[in-house]
Amino acid sequence: MTTAEFLQQQKQIEEDTENSAVSAYKRNNLQIESKIKLVEALYEGILTFNSNAIKSIEDGDIEKRVYWLNRTTAVITELMNALDLEAEGTIAEYLNGLYTQQLRYIFQANRDNSIEPIKMINNVVIGLLDAWREKNGLSN
Repeated sequence: MTTAEFLQQQKQIEEDTENSAVSAYKRNNLQIESKIKLVEALYEGILTFNSNAIKSIEDGDIEKRVYWLNRTTAVITELMNALDLEAEGTIAEYLNGLYTQQLRYIFQANRDNSIEPIKMINNVVIGLLDAWREKNGLSN
């Protein structure tokens, strides 16, 4: 999938009013070749949703801020639910703690109407996305 195709699909997703990012991907027929591509798309989705949340904060649009941060919350929750703490051991435990911290940052961003916690989430997600791509031989 090219970046242009992904961005077009992201635009379609943004127009969707459902809060579940995974359901939005399915409804828009995002062609995920594998679980590896799905995780990559979810991380990219977080970055897109957070970018929209930052713009909403800058524009003073509380309703959209909450909407986009709820979308990010849905994706992070989906990533947490996909972890197999027994089979994946230490890595899954680490990711679970990391995702939990990101949810705290979302709460803080919403509570304080602040961009900084969102930027902290983005830094973590960019690192996770880069590591995921490197581990799985994906190009960005």
